[in-house]
Amino acid sequence: MFSEFIQGLLNTGGQAQAMQRYAQITNKVNNLTAANTPNPLDTIYPNNKNINSPSFEKVLQSTTKSNFGTLLLDPRLKQVNADIISTSPQINLTSALQEAAAIQSNTQNATKSQILNVVNQIAEKHGVDEKLVQALIKQESGFNPKAKSKAGAMGLMQLMPSTAKNLGVQDPYNIVQNVEGGVKYLKSMLNKYNGNVILALAAYNAGPGAVDKYDGVPPYKETQNYVRNILANYL
Repeated sequence: MFSEFIQGLLNTGGQAQAMQRYAQITNKVNNLTAANTPNPLDTIYPNNKNINSPSFEKVLQSTTKSNFGTLLLDPRLKQVNADIISTSPQINLTSALQEAAAIQSNTQNATKSQILNVVNQIAEKHGVDEKLVQALIKQESGFNPKAKSKAGAMGLMQLMPSTAKNLGVQDPYNIVQNVEGGVKYLKSMLNKYNGNVILALAAYNAGPGAVDKYDGVPPYKETQNYVRNILANYL
């Protein structure tokens, strides 16, 4: 348990000094270990929440139809904060069993009601508002698990092949796998932009690189319409 040096101090009667030295060494080793061991989830769910930011709801309440386009491009939106993500979602046994049953079923032929059940379970598991996920899926695929875009995006949440691979999705047309991957990605964007739904949705559509480049929603008509449509169904 102890090094020879510390054991020698113990044997010579310097027990108090030895225990103090051992505690110092242990504390230093623990600090070094913690500092050098990155959390693998940090790359997906970075924690950069700004508690001093105005709420997302307040920003929307002060917005009118006439200035909504300006709101989308406002760089100050990066400072907006929202309670869209639960910091410690709870998963009960019933939900876990229901999800396991959904994975084993023929998900491609599932009804919309069954799809919504899966969506809500996965959204709850990751602490993301299920209504936001539902609005995003409606915009992306119209709840069609077999949807495929001209660009190659697949399934309910229209995952690109590279994105699906990075998220560990083996079958993008499996409802559970697709939604699991899509919600993970959406949550990572919400975390990246401090819970800002507008910027997270823009990043989901155009990529975070474009959002960062323009310091707000990119001036792409497709992306701006995409954000507007989802918010109209979500709010």
